[in-house]
Amino acid sequence: MTQDYTESGALFTDIALETFRLNGMLVAEGDRLTADLGLTSARWKVLGAIDLEERPLTVAQIARRMGLARQSVQRIVGELEKTGHVTLSSNPDHKRSPFVERTHHGEKAYAIVMARYAQWANRMAETLDRKALTQAVDVLQQMSERLEDVPYGSEEVTPP
Repeated sequence: MTQDYTESGALFTDIALETFRLNGMLVAEGDRLTADLGLTSARWKVLGAIDLEERPLTVAQIARRMGLARQSVQRIVGELEKTGHVTLSSNPDHKRSPFVERTHHGEKAYAIVMARYAQWANRMAETLDRKALTQAVDVLQQMSERLEDVPYGSEEVTPP
């Protein structure tokens, strides 16, 4: 069954589908980049959230910043704690929501994977047009902003 897309709606859909495909490939590549360090793409993402803020965060804060479910971040933090990449410290503002902090081991692993990623990203980008990459970032940011402004279900949708 074909859908009644406008030309722009069809292009939006093409970008969404390609983004899903690309995300899967990026996760798989991230898992390969991090495997020998006891990390996965998901664990790397949690360590990255802490790095971006340059301070310890709670599980809920990490989840919000990374667009993940709190429960999945809680599971990942538990895994990272078992492998010695993070430690939990008390949060004076919320006793049941400790801060997640990278350990020295976590900082070292994160630095290694980021160095590997930089080399990989540079190789991936070397044959791509810089202007096209800039435009792609702009369009994806606009799509993200639009989704934040008008999530599914916030507008009346007429069933076929």
